Amino acid sequence: MSDLFGRFRHISWRSLVGKSPRSVAGQVFVLQVALVVVLVICGVIALVLQSERDTTTEAKRRSIAVAQTFAHSPGIVQALRTPEPSKVLQPLTEAGRKAAGVDFIVVMDTKGIRYTHPIPSKIGHRFVGRIGPSLAGKVYTESVHGPLGHEVQATVPIYDPHGKVTALVSAGLKVKNVTSEVDRQLPIILAAGAGALVVSTSGTALVGRRLRRQTHSLAPAEMTRMYEHHDTVLHSVREGVLIVDDDGRLLLANDEARRLLELPPEAEGRHVRELSVLDPEMTQLLVTGREATDEVHFAGGRLLAVNQRPTDRAGGPRGTVVTLRDSTELQAVSGRAEVARERLELLYDAGLGIGTTLDVVRTADELAQVAVPRFADFVTVDLADAVLHGEEPARKATDMRRVAVHGIRDDHPLYEKGRLIDFLPSTPQARGYGAGRSELVPSLSAATGWHIQDPARTRQILEYGIHSLIAAPIQARGVVLGMANFWRSKREPFDEEELSLAEELVARAAVSIDNARRYTREHTLAVTLQRSLLPRALPEQSALDVGYRYLPAQSGVSGDWFDVIPLPGSRVALVVGDVVGHGLHAAATMGRLRTAVHNFSTLDLPPDELLSHLDDLVGRIDQDEACAEAAAEIAGATCLYAIYDPVTRRCVMARAGHLAPALVHPDGSATFPDLPAGPPLGLGGMPFQTAELELPEGSQLVLYTDGLIEDRSRDLDVGMELLRRALAGHPDRSPEESCQAVLDELLPARPKDDVALLIARTRALPPQNVADWDVPQDPAAVSGMRGAVSARLEEWGLAELGFGMELVLSELITNAIRYGSEPIHVRLIRDRTLICEVADGSSTSPHLRYAATTDEGGRGLFLVSQMTERWGTRYTPQGKVIWAEVALPDLTGCLPD
Repeated sequence: MSDLFGRFRHISWRSLVGKSPRSVAGQVFVLQVALVVVLVICGVIALVLQSERDTTTEAKRRSIAVAQTFAHSPGIVQALRTPEPSKVLQPLTEAGRKAAGVDFIVVMDTKGIRYTHPIPSKIGHRFVGRIGPSLAGKVYTESVHGPLGHEVQATVPIYDPHGKVTALVSAGLKVKNVTSEVDRQLPIILAAGAGALVVSTSGTALVGRRLRRQTHSLAPAEMTRMYEHHDTVLHSVREGVLIVDDDGRLLLANDEARRLLELPPEAEGRHVRELSVLDPEMTQLLVTGREATDEVHFAGGRLLAVNQRPTDRAGGPRGTVVTLRDSTELQAVSGRAEVARERLELLYDAGLGIGTTLDVVRTADELAQVAVPRFADFVTVDLADAVLHGEEPARKATDMRRVAVHGIRDDHPLYEKGRLIDFLPSTPQARGYGAGRSELVPSLSAATGWHIQDPARTRQILEYGIHSLIAAPIQARGVVLGMANFWRSKREPFDEEELSLAEELVARAAVSIDNARRYTREHTLAVTLQRSLLPRALPEQSALDVGYRYLPAQSGVSGDWFDVIPLPGSRVALVVGDVVGHGLHAAATMGRLRTAVHNFSTLDLPPDELLSHLDDLVGRIDQDEACAEAAAEIAGATCLYAIYDPVTRRCVMARAGHLAPALVHPDGSATFPDLPAGPPLGLGGMPFQTAELELPEGSQLVLYTDGLIEDRSRDLDVGMELLRRALAGHPDRSPEESCQAVLDELLPARPKDDVALLIARTRALPPQNVADWDVPQDPAAVSGMRGAVSARLEEWGLAELGFGMELVLSELITNAIRYGSEPIHVRLIRDRTLICEVADGSSTSPHLRYAATTDEGGRGLFLVSQMTERWGTRYTPQGKVIWAEVALPDLTGCLPD
């Protein structure tokens, strides 16, 4: 405001008003300039058009003259009658073209075929243009796009001595050459027009300048309005304004200045020294006229900020302009603004610093750290104990767990972190928890209900100096989760305004705590579901020594799983899979797939066929999802399925989008077998391939999910190399020890994805525990097989099983001979059970049924099912195998050596 009037007067008059579009000078100047510009432009356009017209007419005239001259030249008719007219005419036309200053002279026959042309390659081609008028004896001019570009040409006839048109001649120029003539004249025309414009505009500017000087560029209405605005601004502004001339006489004082300085009505026009109401320092400042910036002076009991500036900086009359501002009010407003700014900064920092993780305790601790020491000296956070487990809190403030304590000192007497507290109904915490409203206790010493909670500790708190409390409920979605307690000892007690700030702070933390609680509940449910779906204990089997680990991710549960499934014939299936996605949905889908694998394995399918069935199942799961959100969570799964046979020591495996297994050889070296990579489950349309490996006894087969080796900080190849190093060099290490060593080497402290790891050391069934025979397709061979089997059972010490096994073998071999085809093979395996297998070359499978009393057969398989523990059929590339298992009388005495 210090330069208010100097700027207002000079800038308004010279800039704002001087540019007014309604001033007389401005309107006259614009009109004159517009008229001059229009006249000059019209003149230039007329000259350009005239020049272009003259040049075009001259081009046509020259073309006609050249064409007619050449058409009447002597010897032209004779040259046309020669066998090769072009050889005679081409030199003549070229010489004539150069002499006449045209771009081309073309001679053609009456059909338009050229005899000559400046471009020899165009001779013999048809002339571009109309020849009809010239064949009729007329001179025809036109503009065409010919071989030389855009051309202006004239075509005239050539007559023979009998007056008949015998040929045609066309001469012309390229349009760009014609235009260039106009272009050479254009600078002269434009220069003349520009000169005329400059001279006319200069004269107009001189006239407008004189007119503007005479009228100040103002109309009468504008002058009146300017003074009205001057008075309105001057007397409405919330700052006092004084104008003092060079002699110290007060020329002007607005209403605010009169109020602040308490000036009398007749103050204007008097010398400032005559105004007794002014403070001496203020009078001295006004008389000297020195510049001042926010100098503080007392006047009428007010603290004024004074600014003074000279008025002659822009050429005005000498004097000063003074502005006065009541800083008493500004100081109060500034103090309130500073408090508001600090609170906004606190809320902003709270928004950034609270809720950075989905951890209930961590979020509560962040709330305490943000509030100390900017809002409170000590902060404690108490949550319902159920909230820490992801459950719904109780309705009363009982079983409250103190999860966060933070203060300016560590020797405070407040309840320690981790303590379980039952708040009495008379305490502010219990009242606030029950009603869902914040409790303000400006004086703890006067709060008798609070004393009852713990008299001894209450006395310690008061003696420590803590005197004020705000207990705010942590409430989200209509549920109170706990209480946040703000304590003060060094500053003024809390007031009502600070109560709202505390509620805002707690509200920001409450949503994060509730989100963390819900996440904890979902995570716990998902982990529980997933663990319930995973195998709790490995089945008993003799083929593999197995160790395993499953680690759920800290950030969420996914669909990783593994399985060990005993199969007929002492074989064992190993399965590892991973469902895409996280959470309950992925865990539930994993359970469905694991159940499906168990069901498919009972059919004793090869790995590639089992994965094909599993691929169809995943595709149907995706299609059956009712909503798009759920369907987006499951886009497929990966799986690796392997079958190991301890009799042959061969392992057949296939994978669907899964990582290749690792193989640790008995010498300690670790490799990754070359296993064909099939598409992930759920994509469909592609077959799966199997690979068969012969594994020496003591080899370790390592199956795992991608969470073990994949990490954002390293490539997949790096993770696989780390896995190889962790496995190599320890051939004697047990699978359990290898599992732990691999996890310690590859996983961080908080893995981001689930990890399933399965390590199986192979065993081989001793040859003396296996007996096999080839059986001819002859019913008489059945009796011989019974004797051979009985002898072998006696060698194994299982003679008591001879009768039942002979009956089972007789039935199975008889069915193979009667209904099957060669080759027929019998194998007897002594393992945890006694296993009998009969293989033949057909794929027809027998079925158990109830035979009628009149049926002659159909009771054999019923007897087999009654005398064995289990029986079934599996298919092989050569046919099928019917197997049956009989329990051993003494399991410990019949285990493999």
